[in-house]
Amino acid sequence: MSIAPEPRSITIIGGGASGVLLAAHLLRDQSRDVHVTLIERRGEVGQGLAYSATSRDHRVNVPARGMSAFADEPDHFWRWLQARDYPSPQGSWVFVPRRLYGVYLEDVLQTAGQARPGRLVVRSDEAIAVRQGVDGIETVLGDGTSIPSNRVVLAVGHETQAARSRGIAVRVGSEQDTPLPTDAEVMILGSGLSMVDAWISLAEADHRGPIMVVSRNGLLPKGHRDVQPLVIDPSEVPLGASLTKITRWARNLVRKTEAEGGDWRSVVDGLRPYNQRIWQSWPEHTRRQFLRHLRPWWNILRHRLPPELHNRLSDAIARGQVRLVAAEFLGVASAGTGAQATIRRRGTSGRETVDIARVYDCGGVSVNVETSSNAVVRDLVGRGIARPDALHIGLDVSPDCQLVDRDGSPSVDLLAVGPLTRGQFFEIEAIPDIRIQCAKVAERLLSL
Repeated sequence: MSIAPEPRSITIIGGGASGVLLAAHLLRDQSRDVHVTLIERRGEVGQGLAYSATSRDHRVNVPARGMSAFADEPDHFWRWLQARDYPSPQGSWVFVPRRLYGVYLEDVLQTAGQARPGRLVVRSDEAIAVRQGVDGIETVLGDGTSIPSNRVVLAVGHETQAARSRGIAVRVGSEQDTPLPTDAEVMILGSGLSMVDAWISLAEADHRGPIMVVSRNGLLPKGHRDVQPLVIDPSEVPLGASLTKITRWARNLVRKTEAEGGDWRSVVDGLRPYNQRIWQSWPEHTRRQFLRHLRPWWNILRHRLPPELHNRLSDAIARGQVRLVAAEFLGVASAGTGAQATIRRRGTSGRETVDIARVYDCGGVSVNVETSSNAVVRDLVGRGIARPDALHIGLDVSPDCQLVDRDGSPSVDLLAVGPLTRGQFFEIEAIPDIRIQCAKVAERLLSL
């Protein structure tokens, strides 16, 4: 059952950070008449995969001064914290618990809805399909009803892929993650931010046993420092240059900055306004080269840890409890009450078998939309309304975030925001980037 859509009505599928930010930007201008329906199958908005973590040490990896929902109000989140007397001796350079940031996003949405009575509806249900209707586009829900609107925006964010090795490796916090003896030896696959989350969970459980962290490059995320981004003139950025040339340029910039008493972090942060333009200036083969060879190194510099967590993890490594191993994970088999993992250390050809109590898979999030567990994404790709991007790291979208169908035509009324658009923008997984994208998309939708 469906009814005719309201004039300028937008349905947003996904109530995580991307969906909330887009809804808030759509409702922000009270001179624009818009009706927004936000669909979130879990019933909790603002949480998503990132901001539903319950531990106080599962923290955002951007300081509060950079986490405002609105780029043109950079102190919005910091003022929100101050109004709640959040303790911060270092001022706005504080890394808050992720769950608290989820509460902030929920409050941002609630405030936007209260300012525009009757213009926001939040539905707790699963979107399973999108269909072209007589009076517009319809979003089909799991309960059989349909929501008509003029435009639909996918904001489904990240999704967790199944743990490897037929479930013998487990995800932290899953039903399979049962209590372990505190002295048990465990293996963690992956050495990025998800690994840090696993290590935090083990530390909170007072785990004292050895932890082997296995990743292809054995790299650990760097720690933050309170430094100012380097001001880089747009004319200096070698857009379209080969990977070799742009890497050399960036390294020379780091050397120059450090020779003048600065910090390499200033260079990485100074590049942020140009990252999407650099990515878009590369042909497909250069993008593939970057993903294959440089992405792990870029990730540890770009996605850094709060200094306190970095110091604690570095101390655990220095004490020998946590051991970084650069190796390829080949597989794991059950062995009694534990497991037996097989790895191949980097630079060697021999296999090594390791007996451990458990393997935690922290290899990151699923990015292949063709194997998505999200029903509406599967529906759109399966019917050719959407297609994977050329690198299969998200959905193919136009520079204006319009979904591109299997024939290469951008949609008029179907869009996507957030991590789903990483093939077009790459750097679109953190709040400072998503909020800018959502503001642009909202302005375009409101001007139609």
